[in-house]
Amino acid sequence: MSGADTPRERTEKYGVGQPVRRTEDPRLLTGGGRYADDINLPGQAHGVLVRSTIAHGVINGLDTAEAAAAPGVLAVYTADDLAAYGDLPCALPLKSHDGRPLIVPPRPALAVGRVRHLGDPVALVVAVTPARARDAAELVMLDVDPLPAVTTVEQAVAPDAVPVWPDQAPDNICLDWKAGDVAAVDRAFAGAAHVTRLGIDNNRLVVAALEPRAAVAEYDAGGERFTLHVGAQGAFGLRNALANNILKVPPEKLRVRIYDVGGSFGMKAPPYPEYVALLHAARALGRPVKWCDERGESFLSDQHGRDSLVEAELALDADGNFLAARVSGLANMGAYVSTVGPNVQSVNIHKNLPSCYRTPAIAVHMKCVFTNTTPVSAYRGAGRPEANYYMERLIDKAARETGRDPVALRRRNMIPADAMPFTAASGQIYDSGDFAALMDKCLIAADWAGFPDRRAAARARGRLRGIGLATYLEVTAPPGKEMGGIRFDADGGVTIVTGTLNYGQGHAATFAQILHDKLGVPFDKVRLLQGDSDELIAGGGTGGSRSTMASGNAILVAGDAVIARGRQLAGHFLEAAVEDIDFADGIFRVVGTDRTIPIMDLARRAREAGGLPDDLPANLDASLIADTGPSSYPNGCHVCELEVDPETGAVEIAGYVVVDDFGTLINPMLVEGQVHGGVVQGIGQALMERAVYDGEGQLLSGSFMDYAMPRADQVPAFGFASHPVPATTNALGVKGCGEAGVSGALPAVMNALVDALAESGVTHIDMPATPERIWSALRAGC
Repeated sequence: MSGADTPRERTEKYGVGQPVRRTEDPRLLTGGGRYADDINLPGQAHGVLVRSTIAHGVINGLDTAEAAAAPGVLAVYTADDLAAYGDLPCALPLKSHDGRPLIVPPRPALAVGRVRHLGDPVALVVAVTPARARDAAELVMLDVDPLPAVTTVEQAVAPDAVPVWPDQAPDNICLDWKAGDVAAVDRAFAGAAHVTRLGIDNNRLVVAALEPRAAVAEYDAGGERFTLHVGAQGAFGLRNALANNILKVPPEKLRVRIYDVGGSFGMKAPPYPEYVALLHAARALGRPVKWCDERGESFLSDQHGRDSLVEAELALDADGNFLAARVSGLANMGAYVSTVGPNVQSVNIHKNLPSCYRTPAIAVHMKCVFTNTTPVSAYRGAGRPEANYYMERLIDKAARETGRDPVALRRRNMIPADAMPFTAASGQIYDSGDFAALMDKCLIAADWAGFPDRRAAARARGRLRGIGLATYLEVTAPPGKEMGGIRFDADGGVTIVTGTLNYGQGHAATFAQILHDKLGVPFDKVRLLQGDSDELIAGGGTGGSRSTMASGNAILVAGDAVIARGRQLAGHFLEAAVEDIDFADGIFRVVGTDRTIPIMDLARRAREAGGLPDDLPANLDASLIADTGPSSYPNGCHVCELEVDPETGAVEIAGYVVVDDFGTLINPMLVEGQVHGGVVQGIGQALMERAVYDGEGQLLSGSFMDYAMPRADQVPAFGFASHPVPATTNALGVKGCGEAGVSGALPAVMNALVDALAESGVTHIDMPATPERIWSALRAGC
């Protein structure tokens, strides 16, 4: 950054709204990344988990003697050794419709009495090298009396199903949840001119983050203090969950340190059994203990995503006005209740089902059930993609059934811009949005009107071409609190301290742009500190598309505190009254004079002055906790165009256009990148990804040989545009963007596919629409 740049020129380069490149990329691309598995401490030992190879059964015995005597083995720990610790927590305040609280059976770090899913951990082997630990883990003899396994939601609620938790949930139901005006919905359906119904399978996904989970635990006996080096989504919350609920120590007795994180999508947020066992081993052995998942383990031990089976319904009057929407179904929780799993398939479905439509009444009835599978929790979008998928598929099917144009049907029912603020049937209050204009902008960008010619050309080549439209709205960033810290460092840098966590979003550049705009500090002097719980006084972590709302607002509030302190210090050094000090463009100025002091110079002078009067702040630094404000409501429109080879069922995505409303765009380039990633994950779920268990609970798709993931050559260049309507509920005017790509992609891709197949008689096909499924559907004509 040139020293000759004026404040205006600097803002044009680095301020809010500029496409600044991610500042961490040069370091990461040149091998300077530091991930959890890169942490190596002097004298560290290595841990390997022993996991059940049986999905369900009674533990008769666990013989560790041979493993404990193996060369290089330091210890083998079982559930008995960890009996003093608490269970992995789920504190959701959810209740079934009859008032019963959510059933949360105990989940110790290592299995007690029964194993309940393939990969359930039963022991930790610690040795001097990873190879020694792996070899010894093979020697642990687990004696299990197998029981029948239930792996699908239909099996779980069958009358003769074997309960996963016989004492706590004999019917395998942990939550029977209802929301909405059921009576009004029933009346609307009874009087409807047309009702559209769809049975929808929301396929189970393996998260498959680029970086597997890993951790290093250490214990300081003198200070009676643990440290956990780990990849996660927030240091403050993870520390508190581990300390308060599991280790049962004061939070200050545990330090969580997070460095670079190679993807998470919700999966790495909560405490995991491995962390508890490692922390125990580090204290017991008096030396650090390291563990890293192998990819095959990750398929079994990382929380999965999605997995529900629903019936979705939409009632319309004779003119095509939406009267009510209803969703009921079963959601798979896996063998244990994860931190937020039940919330995803209940509360979040209800919040997001109305989308951008004036639907007067909605009702949601979801049963969350146990199965003998890996626990299910949040995965990018966490219920928001599902709700939008249900609504958008219903609208397309309703249009086809009633002979209406799908665009016109949507436009008829969209909430008009002049109706804002608008209270949706979910009770959410939308503060802003211009849904119809945004949709029109997307249709023009996608050349919707020219599609018939492209379809005809495809037909001449023997291909089936389809086009799909999906509008979406997400409820993001639930209210909470976040830390805002700003430090003026001795080396002339400025450090932002906040409790969100970057794992690919580009927080360092985005937050520096906000701070640069607020205080005028040089962009290239700004650092970001997020991953050390010792440095945080609050922190909600990254999730729910909250980071810019939470940390961005906290930075603004902390910036106000810096300015207030700066006015006092500037008054002292410029020999003026505080009320005569103004601040703009990074400069404190005595009003009506040419006496000024730039903020960076003021920070240096305060640091070097010494002996400042007692009534003055010692520096410009600020550290506070800020409210994050109400939720935001990002929305948008996706148009997907694709071709199907009817001879093979293969799909080629020929074009993809997105127009989004994310309010104020702090960094348009990074926002577009987030959308690209979300769309690709949506394409993956729609066309190829699915975790499949057999009848005995064995994971058939347990590696990348069996679990398909989208590749770069399978997606097109994306068209992206913005139609921003700034949020009125936060000072930056921003709306969450991190997960929105998935919410639009699922229905856009599947609507396009059904459009391509419709002339062959196919009216619905479930995800993942693999070539085999498509080929079979074409031949069945159903």
